[in-house]
Amino acid sequence: MISFNYETDFELSDETQFSSWISSVIVSENKIEGEINFVFCDDDYLLNLNEQFLNHDTLTDIISFNYSLGNELHGDIFISVDRVKENAFDFNVSFNEELLRVLVHGILHYCGYSDKTKDEKSLMRAKEDEKIKMFHVKHPL
Repeated sequence: MISFNYETDFELSDETQFSSWISSVIVSENKIEGEINFVFCDDDYLLNLNEQFLNHDTLTDIISFNYSLGNELHGDIFISVDRVKENAFDFNVSFNEELLRVLVHGILHYCGYSDKTKDEKSLMRAKEDEKIKMFHVKHPL
């Protein structure tokens, strides 16, 4: 089950649309959907988590805590809406495009993809692009 939680004023326009897409991404990776919680927050909230749990004193757009069991995906994905807005501006894409990228990025980590090396980052970006296209087929923005 996919759930969306809000620690900021932001809310998804259609949770069912996003949930359906994320479910289809999980199936496309031959994984099983478990309990996945998305938490939308601001920079301060995510910075606090980053310092507390990862000992990083930096701003980030996403932190994911993976509790998956085998092929069954479980976890908490925290997303800074502030970072998504700024990254969208910096990368010259719409807020919605950047939001989709960040949402699927967390799921792809649960599916076993990493982004530590140059090659891993390249594969992660290709997978993000592939999965974002799945959203647009079902739900044009």
